[in-house]
Amino acid sequence: MKGFFHWLAGQPGYKSRITYPDVEYFNNTAKNSRVAHTQRDIPYPSMAQAFHAFQAMPEDTDFARRDKALFAFFMLTCARDGAVASLKLKHINLVEGHVFQDARDVKTKNAKTINTWFFPVDPTYLDCFTDWVRYLEQEKLFGPEDALFPKARTGLSKAGGFTVLGLSREGYSSGEKLNQIIRAAFATVQLPEYTPHSFRKTLALYGDKVCPDMEHFKAWSMNMGHEKIATTTSAYMPVTLQRQRDLIRGLGK
Repeated sequence: MKGFFHWLAGQPGYKSRITYPDVEYFNNTAKNSRVAHTQRDIPYPSMAQAFHAFQAMPEDTDFARRDKALFAFFMLTCARDGAVASLKLKHINLVEGHVFQDARDVKTKNAKTINTWFFPVDPTYLDCFTDWVRYLEQEKLFGPEDALFPKARTGLSKAGGFTVLGLSREGYSSGEKLNQIIRAAFATVQLPEYTPHSFRKTLALYGDKVCPDMEHFKAWSMNMGHEKIATTTSAYMPVTLQRQRDLIRGLGK
């Protein structure tokens, strides 16, 4: 709003009514600034809850297989939903267990290229995702330029109306649909409707448990697309007051 009125103050017809000093009234108060930037707890699933929701997902149709593989992929990479929606098969290397989030093709945050190796989570996730990629390549004859998680292909049915004809070779334009799929998976098992983004917190905390030293956790942080460990710890690893108390009191024992 401040930027808009700063521009407006220089436009013909407004110069006599709005001055540049007037725009300074849009500055926020120190109190309101602190409120706006206060860290708030973001709900996230535990590793057990995520696996429970994943196991309950069906695999009886192409779309069900796609959705379950999508869940597995989020747990293997904690990639952002917008980036995942734009991934193609060429970005996946199953031999290396590697995902190349190439900013030239993939809608990453701040157009940053990210190299991600699959996180060491339950091997069932990797099995599911591997089966999906091979199914696309060997059964559906998808090529490197085709979507990793394709949307539905629609067309006219014999009855004359539009219907779903199968998998398209194109991906979704945004992560909205992928978000809905993950939320529905949790709702099915009567858990809160966690989003794909909440997996980043799940995996950050899991990494803190399994990494034996700071060098390993630095690699874990880089795998999430962070250049600095501080980004991972401040955004996805909050310490509750209860935990703060326990940690500080435990130092003297």
